Amino acid sequence: MERIVTLDEFIIKTQQDFPGSSGSLTRILRDIGIAAKIVNREVNMAGLVNILGRADSSNASGEDVQKLDIFANEVMIDCLKNGGECAGVASEELENVIAFDPVEGQTAEYLVLMDPLDGSSNIDVNVSVGTIFGIYKRESDTNKKVAEKEFLQRGSALVAAGYVLYGTSTMLVYTTGNGVNGFTLDPSIGEFCLSHRNMKMPASGNYYSVNQGYYLKFDLEMRRYIDHCSDLNLRLRYIGSMVSDIHRIMFQGGIFLYPNTRKYPAGKLRLVYEGNPMSFIVEQAGGKALNTKLERILDVEVKELHQRTTIIMGSSDMVNDLQEFVERYSAINS
Repeated sequence: MERIVTLDEFIIKTQQDFPGSSGSLTRILRDIGIAAKIVNREVNMAGLVNILGRADSSNASGEDVQKLDIFANEVMIDCLKNGGECAGVASEELENVIAFDPVEGQTAEYLVLMDPLDGSSNIDVNVSVGTIFGIYKRESDTNKKVAEKEFLQRGSALVAAGYVLYGTSTMLVYTTGNGVNGFTLDPSIGEFCLSHRNMKMPASGNYYSVNQGYYLKFDLEMRRYIDHCSDLNLRLRYIGSMVSDIHRIMFQGGIFLYPNTRKYPAGKLRLVYEGNPMSFIVEQAGGKALNTKLERILDVEVKELHQRTTIIMGSSDMVNDLQEFVERYSAINS
């Protein structure tokens, strides 16, 4: 019987991937793991502890906030603040960044950007939700309080990224740029255990994921590609939680689309909270991630915290096929 490897053990063992590492990144990943366990507990108990439903407020992107959104956001911030290795946090739920006061004896070298509860509109109907996070190294003097501009780094500067899926089982998937590994929460011991080593996305698949209800609001090239998927008898699967939709594609292959619409000409999803972390994971698993301008998402300049982006990501062969449709029908080359 193969020995169980916990998340903490795995993180510590792989710390040697970073020459000269002080262990700060290791501890941040462990803090996120602890926060995920707490959020998982509340997700599973949500219907019993009056934590379902809207919170009668909206987030920085103007979207309705659920009670569990607020809880997840506070838990993540508290765990990262108390560790002392994180200089500050930017969250989809907050207008501005939170800069942490230094903890005595600790050097805060890293920044965390997160969507604390992706797909929160699914909460009330008991459908899978998730957490997305990205971690960057500070670019300025660690003795000074972090400024907002330090969070505006391109996705290519990420040192780690991951997501947590709160589903029939709870999984934490992350990468530090050396492949992708998945850990499943064993509730009997309260630990995330290595369950999927060196995850690789199939080069193609039988699934496409898009909110097809907006079909008539998509640009011509997107409509033609969706028609192409239908002609190939590909299966439409769309949950409304990016973590859930991408997680399926990680295992079974496919393509995830969130193009621009008339209402959201720049796209709806956020670049720094969703686009960059998920793109890093997808690429590390062998997939591709572009926007509808055919730019690599990780190379897009970040100008503001709540910048939106269009998204095309998933199996490499399928993204390449869609790229051909964009080049054929789009006006960007005319």
